[in-house]
Amino acid sequence: METYLETTKDIYKKAAETPDVGLCCTTTPIWAFPGLDIPKRMQEMNYGCGSTVHPRDLINKPKILYVGVGGGMELLQFSYFSRQKAGVIGVDVVDEMLTACAENFLTAEKTNDWFKSEYVSLRKGDALALPVENETINVAAQNCLFNIFHEEDLKQALKEMYRVLKPHGRLVLSDPVSEDYMPENLKNDPELRGLCLSGSLPLQEYIDLITEVGFGTVEIRAKRPYRILDPAHYDTDTSIFIESVEVCAIKDPMPQDGPCVFTGRTAIYTGKEEYFDDKAGHVLMYNQPISVCDKTASNLEKLGEDIVVSESTYFYDGGGCC
Repeated sequence: METYLETTKDIYKKAAETPDVGLCCTTTPIWAFPGLDIPKRMQEMNYGCGSTVHPRDLINKPKILYVGVGGGMELLQFSYFSRQKAGVIGVDVVDEMLTACAENFLTAEKTNDWFKSEYVSLRKGDALALPVENETINVAAQNCLFNIFHEEDLKQALKEMYRVLKPHGRLVLSDPVSEDYMPENLKNDPELRGLCLSGSLPLQEYIDLITEVGFGTVEIRAKRPYRILDPAHYDTDTSIFIESVEVCAIKDPMPQDGPCVFTGRTAIYTGKEEYFDDKAGHVLMYNQPISVCDKTASNLEKLGEDIVVSESTYFYDGGGCC
């Protein structure tokens, strides 16, 4: 079985030297901010399946870590909010990608009067042993990299992100997931894993790996169709539907009854009283929707027909009760 490093280097060395626009694709819009111009080459080298840039994570000039630099597009977007020397750290194991990224920053300086290359500290390093000190990062992110890892490497990469984050820091991830059976021959195909296809896990398994590391709160911010592995083009008997997810894992203390996982569920109280108090910290005003985590949703569903709880939308962007 090939290691993460062996899988990554050849594919992304070529993608650094010659931008491969079709390597990854996403229906997530590219953020547009006033005064931000993203060079064309950066966009062509945007090798991700979603976005990890969420403005509500980026207040008060945070210290940001991004692993797997690509062409530098998200590093530039993060810098827009940080605007301080080495306020953003970019880590990559591929020398050619680090070089291409640095070149793209020089182009970005010409079209963005606010941006300086010194805002980003590019570092050669491995996601499994990050060259970053403990608890020094406010926001850590990766886009379509962790999907390459087999389970033990994935656990280690998540542990490393947890290690470098400050308490209540945020890990923002974008990766493919699939609820369909993935044959072993595809799982162990190094090229398909490197292309962020056959490493796709079921969403719940993906969440479980994140919470097992210690993240007490997890938000599923988006889930969108991504790719299909069909029998005509891949070695599979049935079509495999893959989606991309955008997830935020927060380094909150782990609640005694397990993590709070928000998947876009909402509770509405429709009874005769002005409000409903479940005596567990959740007060529902009459006919006012409130976002709830999955375990709270499950508990409220057991309390009677006066409480209506919606199914998961997998689009959650804050406002939860717990």
